[in-house]
Amino acid sequence: MTAYVSAFDLFSIGIGPSSSHTVGPMRAARAFAGGLVDVGVLDQVSHVTCTLYGSLGATGIGHGTPDAILAGLADIAPENCDPAQVRGSWADLGADATLLLAGTHRIPIAKDDISFEPRTRLPGHPNALTLSAWGPGPDGTTDVLPLVEETYYSIGGGFIRRDGEEAELAARAAHPLPYHTSEQLIGICDDLDIPICEVARLNEFALHGEQQTIERLDLIWSAMAECVANGLAGGGTLPGGLGVRRRAAALREHLEVADREPQRDTSIEWLHAFALAVNEENASGGRVVTAPTNGAAGIVPAVAHYYMRFVPGASQEGIRKYLLTATAIGSLFKANASISGAEGGCQAEVGSACAMAAGALCAVLGGTPRQVENAAEIAMEHHLGLTCDPVGGLVQIPCIERNAIASSTAVSAARLALHGDGIHLVSLDTVIETMRQTGLDMSTKYKETSEGGLAVNVIEC
Repeated sequence: MTAYVSAFDLFSIGIGPSSSHTVGPMRAARAFAGGLVDVGVLDQVSHVTCTLYGSLGATGIGHGTPDAILAGLADIAPENCDPAQVRGSWADLGADATLLLAGTHRIPIAKDDISFEPRTRLPGHPNALTLSAWGPGPDGTTDVLPLVEETYYSIGGGFIRRDGEEAELAARAAHPLPYHTSEQLIGICDDLDIPICEVARLNEFALHGEQQTIERLDLIWSAMAECVANGLAGGGTLPGGLGVRRRAAALREHLEVADREPQRDTSIEWLHAFALAVNEENASGGRVVTAPTNGAAGIVPAVAHYYMRFVPGASQEGIRKYLLTATAIGSLFKANASISGAEGGCQAEVGSACAMAAGALCAVLGGTPRQVENAAEIAMEHHLGLTCDPVGGLVQIPCIERNAIASSTAVSAARLALHGDGIHLVSLDTVIETMRQTGLDMSTKYKETSEGGLAVNVIEC
């Protein structure tokens, strides 16, 4: 068994505002609709219902989950959809609305076909949904028993698992350099005298081939760069009712003036602007790359932009090494703990992303595998216990600023690790296990349900 997850699964191009609550449910609904085609019952379906449980039920409306469900049922994929086509589709349903199920079979659809059960938590994962396709039964009656019914879990980062499937399907893939812990990963690097990015590169080559791996890494970076550019140009107020103003564009304008001043170091302020830009795009439902989730999507691209803009000798090949190193580290979190805020709190999202960015930056700055592991450990250690309590169930407060601060932490952790020899008392494996245990101990109200913390106190104020 290996912990390794392909870069093209860990960094998937989708839409905001949430990988767990938007991208995952869209993929689940699309898989369900495709399954109706596969078993030959699509034409018999009279209507479809969906029940959102636990965290999906609690904050689904704020995260656009019902919109995502409708899009997925219509065979729309998060990777290439028009975000505007998805946004608001459920809220705007009229009395005689219809849906093109699986892109070919038209059925009626109503808002109450999607129901919310926030107090019901299924055992498989806090993010659960059940989809049911209804039609005539064997005796000619309708809507007595569903033709097909499936339960899916949105397990973080846009990954989904159907109830009854193995928890880690990715473990089936054959990788030439498998590892399950950071200790094993460093052991491979020591034995073969290669950096961490090369371990990931060789695994990707085995999965996708050399040329496709390079092309897809460049596509991921291009999507990240486009997201930053769009965010730095965006203005106005974010949707959702909180009245949160977008700040990245104004910050960009201020920094462009400040950069004309001699000897003024604006690198960290630009880093913040990059992160704000991504997460404001995400909060507005725009195109974003999960890294490893949408709620934490600003950290990895922000630090990568910092590298490209402020590190002498930065290059496209450096970006590939950066993304591959981040993948190798992120895989450890997904396999051995969680990248889901509903399961582990924000430490599982922002903490994991910060560790990925810190290790990746350390690598492209010339760090050894042990220094890279140390950078990731430092970054994660100082996010242990971080709660996920979004105000109003929206990925805005505290999420947007939190990405900016975590980007700074990632840069600090990378540079601090570079001043050491990689030998340290607390290993990355220990911190990941601690994060897992902390997530299990954390009260559910602090894990993406908006039932505690800032989500309650801000509203009360």
